[in-house]
Amino acid sequence: MSQSTERFSSRVENYIKYRPGYPVEVLSLIESECGITHESTIADIGSGTGLLAEIFLKCGYSIIGVEPNAGMREAGEKLLSHYSKFTSVDGTAENTTLPNSSVDLILAGQAFHWFDAQRAKVEAARILKPDGWVALVWNDRKLASTPFLHDYEALLLKYGTDYKDVRHDQAEGAIDEFFYPAKPILQIFPNAQVFDFNGLKGRVLSSSYTPEPEHPNFQPMMLDLRSIFEKHQQDDHVVFDYDTKVFYGHHPNSAKH
Repeated sequence: MSQSTERFSSRVENYIKYRPGYPVEVLSLIESECGITHESTIADIGSGTGLLAEIFLKCGYSIIGVEPNAGMREAGEKLLSHYSKFTSVDGTAENTTLPNSSVDLILAGQAFHWFDAQRAKVEAARILKPDGWVALVWNDRKLASTPFLHDYEALLLKYGTDYKDVRHDQAEGAIDEFFYPAKPILQIFPNAQVFDFNGLKGRVLSSSYTPEPEHPNFQPMMLDLRSIFEKHQQDDHVVFDYDTKVFYGHHPNSAKH
């Protein structure tokens, strides 16, 4: 995506406060399936504010966070500053700056849809050790599992600046290409967030495809958002349901540097 590394520069504060974390089952799956140990080198590509990295760091793993956006990277460094096993790197999925054959596992949380899949595949092959692993993780909002989520999706389709183009499902075709000729395994875990109206507003504004305050569609979007909230709230809250998806497998070219 053009200028994808700068899309979140004005949204860092809302991203930190209102984006969902990841269920602990993600860590358990990767531990059991990818054979990582506390001696493994793990690179979190597109590490952002550190949401995915932190669940590994809490359990004693070493994480290299690779993040191109300065604001997001600085937020991640602040959040994770008390973890001695966290290293922050200014780099991209296509040019991580990491040494050849230095990584046991590549993680990407809520980030793969911004990658140039072919160039990222080449870079992954360069930095992974032989038989290295990749795990691509998303919190995939359920689009119509409840009346609230149905109306919320309609709001994004109405007001989103380029929402249809950057929705996560647009990237899932590139996942097969990234792993080809291997095939990734998919595991899905439930996840959720509960918001009052201020939280819902912050969640909307954390997304790179929604109008910002100076945009002419911002106020109409906020009015519609308030109407949707009032229509569906229970005890002054609404619920975001997610499928946390983990696509994982051996990178097919990690032994062919």
